[in-house]
Amino acid sequence: MIHVRTRLLKRYNGMCLWPFLLIKHPGSRNDQRFITHESIHAAQQKELLVIPFYIWYGLDYLRQLAKYRNHRKAYRNIIFEREAYSKESDAEYLQQRKLYDFRKF
Repeated sequence: MIHVRTRLLKRYNGMCLWPFLLIKHPGSRNDQRFITHESIHAAQQKELLVIPFYIWYGLDYLRQLAKYRNHRKAYRNIIFEREAYSKESDAEYLQQRKLYDFRKF
C-alpha cells in the first residue's frame, strides 16, 4: 500500500482506497492495529477487484442502516468492517487469511 497523508479525513483516522492508504495523522503509520485493520481492507478490495468491493460495501452499509437506524452501528456491522475490527489485533492474520474470509463475518 502507498501511504498518503491527507487532511481531508474528518471523521476517520484513515481509509484504504486501494492501492492507497489515506492517513490523517502521521503517527498512525506506527500503529500496528491501525495498519492491520486497513491492510485487511486492502486484501478485501484486491480479492473483489476494487469496484465491486465499494458497491458491496455501500449496499451493506445501507442494509445495516435500515436495520439499526444508527450510523455507528451500521458502519460497525458492515461485513468488511466486522472482519477488520475482529482481526485488527492479530498482526499475523493476513499471512493465514484465505480468500473471501470476510464471508465468515
